[in-house]
Amino acid sequence: MRQAQAMTVMMSADSVFLTGAPGSGKSYVLSKFVRAAQAQGHKVAVTASTGIAATHIGGTTIHSWSGIGIRETIDSRDLAALSRQTQLVARFRSSDILVIDEISMLPGWFLDLLDSLAKALRDDQRPFGGLKIVLVGDMFQLPPVSRGSSTEAFAHHSAAWSELDPLVCYLDEQHRQSNDGLLAVLEAMRNGGLDTKHIELLESRMQIRPPEDVEVTRLYSHNVNVDAINQKRIAMLDGPPMEFEMGSKGPSAAVDQLSRRVLAPRLLQLKVGAEIMFVANDPARAFVNGSRGKVVRFHDGRPVVELANSGRHITVGPYAWQNIEDDKVRAEVVQLPLRLAWAITIHKSQGMSIDSAEIDLSRSFTPGMGYVALSRLRSLQGLYLSGMNAMALRLHPEIFELDEKLRHSSDDLAKSTSDHIEPEAAIDQSGPSTKTLQSGRDLLGALKAWRHRRAASDGIPDFMIVHNSQLEEIALRIPVDETELLAIKGIGMAKLASFGDDILALTRAYTV
Repeated sequence: MRQAQAMTVMMSADSVFLTGAPGSGKSYVLSKFVRAAQAQGHKVAVTASTGIAATHIGGTTIHSWSGIGIRETIDSRDLAALSRQTQLVARFRSSDILVIDEISMLPGWFLDLLDSLAKALRDDQRPFGGLKIVLVGDMFQLPPVSRGSSTEAFAHHSAAWSELDPLVCYLDEQHRQSNDGLLAVLEAMRNGGLDTKHIELLESRMQIRPPEDVEVTRLYSHNVNVDAINQKRIAMLDGPPMEFEMGSKGPSAAVDQLSRRVLAPRLLQLKVGAEIMFVANDPARAFVNGSRGKVVRFHDGRPVVELANSGRHITVGPYAWQNIEDDKVRAEVVQLPLRLAWAITIHKSQGMSIDSAEIDLSRSFTPGMGYVALSRLRSLQGLYLSGMNAMALRLHPEIFELDEKLRHSSDDLAKSTSDHIEPEAAIDQSGPSTKTLQSGRDLLGALKAWRHRRAASDGIPDFMIVHNSQLEEIALRIPVDETELLAIKGIGMAKLASFGDDILALTRAYTV
């Protein structure tokens, strides 16, 4: 299915599953759909199954948005407590469309919980309480961590998915510009056609190491390797570390269970220069789960972090995670919402786009692990492969069968679907029309108007989208492609992924 056909389906259907291979344009179509839906007056909640994925689409985690958090069940007492949270109820009832990106990593049982909660809070027994649901993802990515058999864990096995019965939009055109062989390897893995030439291509990257003066992301299959690398790197920094120990309240068993569910370490060691990742959501303080940054100094015993996506400095204080039952806090742990991030697990990398990475697949233990790691990269030249076992290149056998069904369903739908026609109006109502964009001042005004609407939609301050200084430089230089936009100081890959399409739509309109 073409992107324009997918837009037609997404704008008209009650529920959609948008899928396709890496480079097929899922993020582009999703961004375009969200803008178009908002232009029609719909309130769109943009979420993802993981924190990192959420940062790349300018949203939040579905766990945070829904209020489900770390719960694995919702009983009548939980439901009563959640129903008394006026902001949560208002969020569910005021939203028209709910987007969930990286759906492959969301367990089926969570989708069932979300469906039940939405029905209750919206007082509507239709699927998800009548919310329009847009699911996005590639089922060849890693499956969710399972509580039972791996098969039952998949989202498409849930009762909620079956009842929703979303229309399938399978994007089958390749838009990622790369001819160095990486896309061919990924496609061969998807269609079961991996052969000797593909293996040799990957093995050719095992003899190469990244330059010593180049900082690359390091991806590993196991936490023990990640922790070892992070501890080694922080030890290389000058001076003694600042140590932050997790605090807790409540019965030891409840506290222990809660502390295992949060991503913050019991003992966190930091130094100036430490690469970190946030592990909690706090939009008011300008960070979300998955945000990357670096410690630049300490102030009054607290780390000051420079955010990678904006360059903004924020002082990080303690964050509390709680287990609440019957409106009472049964357990609480308190820690800085940070963890070291020179290296991260392949699971946590899902949703990222990386220029270069050192990847160790020698201990891959589940199908899809190598596919996820390799598909994070934009080109083969950015791959530094330190090891690879047989499991690394396997994909879950059930997903091959599912993929075939999804393709057929999408192909049948495409036969009767025309291309989406853009309205003859301002670019997604984001500002003045092309005819009125006569000066840099007009463009700057349009950019600020777009930023304000996007921030209001996401429920965050304007500055968390793009800073004034960056908007001013964009209006002055008028970038018309991704390369030119990335040349703007403070515009990194995260901002490009989240807001690049919006910004370039406006700048290109100005150049017409």
